[in-house]
Amino acid sequence: MRKFVEWAQNEIAVVPDFHKRILFSDETHFCLNGYVNKQNCRIWSEANPQVYVETPLHPEKLTIWCALWAGGILPQKR
Repeated sequence: MRKFVEWAQNEIAVVPDFHKRILFSDETHFCLNGYVNKQNCRIWSEANPQVYVETPLHPEKLTIWCALWAGGILPQKR
């Protein structure tokens, strides 16, 4: 992290509005059939229920993408 901060400080010294040129983005997928991605959610229980749940190979989903920059927020959904 320290190297990144030093790099950013050097860039700002050379280009004063450097921070206005940075774009942060991310995306996530929401399954529309109630399926929960086990990589994003942990269920804690005292018992191991061994439940079989059939799910489609490719469940219907909504992908949300968003980016933040000095000019505001850029939302997009697919």
